[in-house]
Amino acid sequence: MLIQVTLLISVAVLLVVLAAYMFFASVQESPKAELKRRLRRMARSDSRGGMSEELRTEILKETPPLDQFLSKFPYLRNLDKLMDQAGVKITAAKFLMLTAIASLVAFLLSLVLYKMILVSLVVFGVIFVAPFLYLEYLKGRRVERFTELFPEALTMIARSLRAGHSFTSAIQLVGQEIADPVGTIFKNAYDQQQLGLRATDALANMNERLESLDLRFFTTAVGINTEVGGNLAEILDKLAETIRERQRIRRQVRVYTAQGRMSGYILACLPIIAFILFRFMLPGYEDELLNSTKGKIVLAVAATMQLIGFFVIRKIVNIRI
Repeated sequence: MLIQVTLLISVAVLLVVLAAYMFFASVQESPKAELKRRLRRMARSDSRGGMSEELRTEILKETPPLDQFLSKFPYLRNLDKLMDQAGVKITAAKFLMLTAIASLVAFLLSLVLYKMILVSLVVFGVIFVAPFLYLEYLKGRRVERFTELFPEALTMIARSLRAGHSFTSAIQLVGQEIADPVGTIFKNAYDQQQLGLRATDALANMNERLESLDLRFFTTAVGINTEVGGNLAEILDKLAETIRERQRIRRQVRVYTAQGRMSGYILACLPIIAFILFRFMLPGYEDELLNSTKGKIVLAVAATMQLIGFFVIRKIVNIRI
């Protein structure tokens, strides 16, 4: 009876948290909240002196107390930037709150179901770390999507310049016509420029929203062209051609290394699958490994060697271009 009551309370708490999250998410998605979040991020990371000290102080005064506390920690200070690069629209404080609550609920449920504190702690750790790993995955996928669409944006800017349009109009056109994330980033740069920020500073801010070497090439090329002049349309065409060629080579490399990557995945998953199958097909067969001290040491050494082998194979087949 106690177990059932605890389980129902945990489910009720989870539902209340989800309802509260849906309510606060709808509020935070407003344009006003998004504008405040961007201003706070700019005030914290403004290293070029583009924002006056009085304005920076005034903006940071409106930072919520929880965000001010989190900004004291180095990693959490960059969490908001990571979430922006991953395309996640909620605040860092809300993200941490939801992660902590989900981890706590998972800990309580596992404690009720398995009644083992060690297993519950492992579940808590996995649930707590998983959202951060997912952010890194979203960030990498967003960069890949940006790289695919970026040459098209460069070609569009070059054609607009040849047609007689200004560079600002070309940036606006990219923001309207190209899909996310390229269109969103260029639209933000255009909006910043319209609000009074210099074009070079608006483009430099794009590097803060996405970690892409191709984007840095673009902003550097535009900055140099602004200072010394030159045929910007031709430079952008050459840059777009270079990016497309590198993408073609990268696809070829992935084809050539497909067998090695598949071997790494199979070698990493096969022992785990075999262990689970033996556990169900032959109960008691692995008790010596699980219950004795020597068996646990053997399992720990085997798991460590599996991880080392997997990362070594991944390092070999991960060719940077």
